[in-house]
Amino acid sequence: MKVAFLGTGLMGLPMAQRLLAANIELIAYNRTPEKLTPLQAAGAEIAVKPRQAIRAADCIILMLSNAAAIYHLLLTDTSWHALSGRSVIQMGTIAPIESQEIRNAVVAAGGEYIEAPVLGSIPEAETGQLIVMVGGEREQYERHVNLLSHFGPNPVYVGEVGSASSLTLALNQLIASLTTSFALSLAFVQLQGIDTELFMRVLRESKLYAPTFDQNLSRMLHGNYTQANLPTKQLIKEIDLFISEAKSLGLNLSSIEGVKYILQSAMKMSYPEDDYSSVFPAIREWGEAGGD
Repeated sequence: MKVAFLGTGLMGLPMAQRLLAANIELIAYNRTPEKLTPLQAAGAEIAVKPRQAIRAADCIILMLSNAAAIYHLLLTDTSWHALSGRSVIQMGTIAPIESQEIRNAVVAAGGEYIEAPVLGSIPEAETGQLIVMVGGEREQYERHVNLLSHFGPNPVYVGEVGSASSLTLALNQLIASLTTSFALSLAFVQLQGIDTELFMRVLRESKLYAPTFDQNLSRMLHGNYTQANLPTKQLIKEIDLFISEAKSLGLNLSSIEGVKYILQSAMKMSYPEDDYSSVFPAIREWGEAGGD
């Protein structure tokens, strides 16, 4: 099988590298050609246009920023007509309805479509430890599970197209809410003069503990938010998707809307590409951050 990989950004690059390391024939496309250099050096074929990658492959993996980018690269007239007989695996974070609409367009072109969004960030992408969630027909899952296992050891079948997208949004909501809550408690104990390590020791011994707290602690204590595992702007995009979907279900969204406000404050204080753990200074320096 020859795989086309569209979108080699922060997550897409290490994912594509894992396919090459497994001796899977790969053709790659990225809107910014410079980001393809490591893949080309590792033996990947480079496509100048998306349709070139699509026509050359049996399976197309999408790791793009949003649904608009998918429409722009995959569903233009020239690319859409090339989808016949090919499998499309959508692995980015988009809304359930967007995934279903893209599925319909791919099927209308004579191709097949599954969604396989992931939970994890760059370190997990590099080591093949992502949690892969699959939406589609069970038979499609069975046919593609070996390929998806290069990204995570146990791809999980969730249900029909849209269900894996929904599950991913629920988990991303937890990422944002847990990190913001931890940052608030950390800032509180610091300003109360309580030793940070004492706070962490008690927390680690409790049922409240989550490993993500320690993963973000060093960044928060040292103010190092560069080389993001998950950029703030990306998390805000995913929270917006969650809020839109949850609003249609009639859920009380006051807590996550507060989290979104803090994320937006972090954006004002730093670059959008900084790590989402930068919610800490947005909370710690709230007056400066913009309680306007």
